[in-house]
Amino acid sequence: MNRPLVRFPLRTAGGTSAWKWFKWSLVAALLVALAILAKLCQIEIETSRLQARYLSELTRDVDFTLADGASPNIRFPTNGPYDERLGYALLPSFQQRLSARGFVVASQARDSERMLALADDGLFLPYQEKDQAGLRLFDGTGAPLFDATYPRRIYGGFEAIPPVIVNSLLFVEDRELLDPNQPNRNPAIDWGRFGHAVLDQGARIFNRHQLQPGGSTLATQIEKFRHSPDGRTATPPEKLRQIASASVRAYLDGPQTMPARREIVVQYLNSVPLSAQPGVGEINGMGDGLAAWYGRDFGEVNAILNAPASADNLTEQALAFRQVLSLMIAQRAPSYFLHHGYGELQRMTDSYLRLLATGGVISTSLRDAALNAQIALNPTPMRTADDSFVSRKAVTSMRAHLLDALGLRSFYELDRLDLQATGTLNNAVQQAVSDRLAAAGTKDGAQAAGLYGFEMLRPGDDPSKITYSLTLYERHNGANLVRVQTDSVNEPFDINSGARLNLGSTAKLRTVITYLQIVTDLHDRYASLSVADLKRVQPDPQDALTRWALDYLIKTPDHSLQAMLDAAVERKYSASAGETFYTGGGAQTFTNFESSDNSQILTVHRAFQHSVNLVFVRLMRDIVRYEMIQTSGPSTQWLDDPAARQLYLSRFADQESRVYMKRFYTKYHGKTPDEALAAMLHSVHKSPPKIATVLRSVAPNGAQGWFDAQMREQLKGTPAQWLTDDDLAKLYTKYSMDRFNLNDRGYISRVHPLELWLVNYLREHPDATLDQVQDASRDVRVSTYSWLFKTRYHATQDRRIKHMIELRAYAAIGKSWQALGYPFANLTPSYAAAIGASGDRPAALAQLIGVIANGGDKVPTESIAQLDFAKDTPYETHFVRAAVAPQTQLSPQIVNVVRGMLSDVVQGGTAKRLADGMIFPDGKTLPVYGKTGTGDQRFEVFAKGGRLIESRKVNRSATFVFMMGDRFYGTLTAYVHEPYAARYDFTSAMSVQLLKSLAPVLQPLIEAPKAGGATGGVAAVKRS
Repeated sequence: MNRPLVRFPLRTAGGTSAWKWFKWSLVAALLVALAILAKLCQIEIETSRLQARYLSELTRDVDFTLADGASPNIRFPTNGPYDERLGYALLPSFQQRLSARGFVVASQARDSERMLALADDGLFLPYQEKDQAGLRLFDGTGAPLFDATYPRRIYGGFEAIPPVIVNSLLFVEDRELLDPNQPNRNPAIDWGRFGHAVLDQGARIFNRHQLQPGGSTLATQIEKFRHSPDGRTATPPEKLRQIASASVRAYLDGPQTMPARREIVVQYLNSVPLSAQPGVGEINGMGDGLAAWYGRDFGEVNAILNAPASADNLTEQALAFRQVLSLMIAQRAPSYFLHHGYGELQRMTDSYLRLLATGGVISTSLRDAALNAQIALNPTPMRTADDSFVSRKAVTSMRAHLLDALGLRSFYELDRLDLQATGTLNNAVQQAVSDRLAAAGTKDGAQAAGLYGFEMLRPGDDPSKITYSLTLYERHNGANLVRVQTDSVNEPFDINSGARLNLGSTAKLRTVITYLQIVTDLHDRYASLSVADLKRVQPDPQDALTRWALDYLIKTPDHSLQAMLDAAVERKYSASAGETFYTGGGAQTFTNFESSDNSQILTVHRAFQHSVNLVFVRLMRDIVRYEMIQTSGPSTQWLDDPAARQLYLSRFADQESRVYMKRFYTKYHGKTPDEALAAMLHSVHKSPPKIATVLRSVAPNGAQGWFDAQMREQLKGTPAQWLTDDDLAKLYTKYSMDRFNLNDRGYISRVHPLELWLVNYLREHPDATLDQVQDASRDVRVSTYSWLFKTRYHATQDRRIKHMIELRAYAAIGKSWQALGYPFANLTPSYAAAIGASGDRPAALAQLIGVIANGGDKVPTESIAQLDFAKDTPYETHFVRAAVAPQTQLSPQIVNVVRGMLSDVVQGGTAKRLADGMIFPDGKTLPVYGKTGTGDQRFEVFAKGGRLIESRKVNRSATFVFMMGDRFYGTLTAYVHEPYAARYDFTSAMSVQLLKSLAPVLQPLIEAPKAGGATGGVAAVKRS
């Protein structure tokens, strides 16, 4: 039976639609669901329970370990004030520079996969960051030398902070941070403030003047001023990055965050940025802020605020609290509030004092007292140690080496790195030596050191004007380690490596080595030839060294290199001081220290032993002539070939004219046209033709009236002052620029032609650079030297050409010296370079004798043994010196000869005070070898014809460069500069005696085992 179809009516009896009822039911269900969801969100916002579970699980695998070698995967930060200041962002560039300087990564942090993933997602690396870090230095024994931790004043923990500071900070910045009812709270976000910030940011789309109150919590503020670019929140994504990073960091130790939240308070107060001061730099943290801006002692302020409130201490508590509160507020715009906006800062402080009292954070009595407290900025530079520069030579030296190695610009940057460096210096010995050197500057100390006597100090001499320096190295494990490097100069200047001094006869050591290297080259070239072939060689007539080598090999059956070198130092030269030497483009004469040597004919060996100057002047002449031929060919090629003559003369004219043009440019650049003209006319003879020529050359377009006025002014007081207008008109026409060429005008005026040209050129081009002047004057400079190319000046041309070739020779000699540590780019082009005229540095001389001590090999010189960056961070990196293969620079045969000569200097020469060796208090004796040198640098002025019209001592030095036993070598120098230099006549004997007197303080080094001051590998340990 078919059942009838049942249809439901669309409307009920009451007239209500079923569909409408259904829709409202859905809406109601949705509202209930949203209410439930809102409630869940509210619960999550209040408790952070889900965040705590998720983030604590996420951070469970966040850690890092330290392992040997460089890490294949490490994420260094790229910017952020904290990361840049501590050097974390700079570590890749540091690693590159240190690798180029012989360091290798001994060990480095390995970040876990989870930590790397978080970094790749853009978060700041989560780890327990340091509030305080800085440069720490240790000597080769591990003794601490220097500690520059920043900030200097911090809270060691939450309990150390006075409660009133904590409560006030929370009231001002983050009121719910330490709510004990929310154990799992995420401190990175305050949902109410965050929501307002989002709404205000959206409102700015329609109203760009909409205020933007911050939505930051203390946790995100720390992320911002530590890690965000420039310490700012530039974009909304950057704010989200800060929130995410702070959230992850909060749950590193598990879901309950109260310890982390307390640590946030500590970190904030320890590192909040509080602007900067000149001479101090940036100021971070409440402790340094109170000291820098108010001159307050951090410990005293905390003690005052921790003390129970009473009528007796209310005033000082109010003062301290107002200062702390003002700095809390100032962090919002510290550069403004702590400088030009300090008045506004005080008004805001008053406002917050009232709010804090209303909120029950402080008492009304404290409020009222603080409102009445008068505080003013009292910028106070951070105190530094009062130690003398002498006592800090080790620290200054290490910091200077680090500055260079890391490529930093200042000690300020260096001292704020999270870096521990271990040097090679022995600070105890260094300080003892420094004390002895300082004592030698007193009469009693000099007397105790035995510095009064023959060729040393005279009874009436004042030793206080003399500076002493010592550099001492130890050979160890394929390297030269700096053990002592100090001087008695109470300044940061380092005389060992920072001065260019005339160190006298120590230059003979460089000269004799160059000589033996030339003999070695001649041996390599000719020793294998037969006698017949040797006789067919025709050396240049000027080449005495090649002639000797050929003669030696022809007459001597033993062609071994050692025999030839031994014979070379027995060659004889005259020690006569009666010859005039043409060197360096001029005539020079030289003297011996002992006039009794003037009549001697001496071997190179004996002249080295007794420091006889003229023998080495003549030896240097032979070396220079040899190098002239080696660098430019036989003299016939550059004197007899017309094309070669033309080339060399053109080069000479270009080089010399550039020198003159630079001199004139320095004289006139920056002066007005009138000032430049006045400066030139000041030295011109007051005659009408000369003055007229200068005026018409410098200002050829000057009007007749201007010319007449200048002529009358310049000729005032001379017989020519009454020249008529007609006379002046004739002079104006006669000496116009088109009547005479530049050389003729220079001849008439007795002013260098290039000087005339330059002053005229600068009138038209006052802003021209030196390079522009040199380019513009090219044709003028050539024409100025046109006389030189005329055949009647053949002899003058020869002198100029020889000078050019000679400069090449000195350049070649300079390169050989530089290969052995000579610290300057050029030698003085004079035979006097052999006796110290080119200058040297004590540290560079030590490097040279170090090559000899190492058997002719160059090995690295180390002052820094180990560098430890970013300890206990995900960026931790340890550098040590890499083993480097020695570089052979001198043959064993040359070393044998030089060692023997150095030994003879001590045994029977100028250093015979140490003939018995270095005798230590315990009776141990070490043999000493070395070379002495006495430098007497003078400033001399000569008249025409070479007549000496002025001579004064600029400085005097006495140096001993030495080897001591088989481990130690170095230099000791005594130095005095003008105006005191003229008072002293001491010689290198004083340096030898001073070294001898240092035996007691050097003994700890001698007794110590051969320790290198470097550590080995580091075991892998977990850092979290």
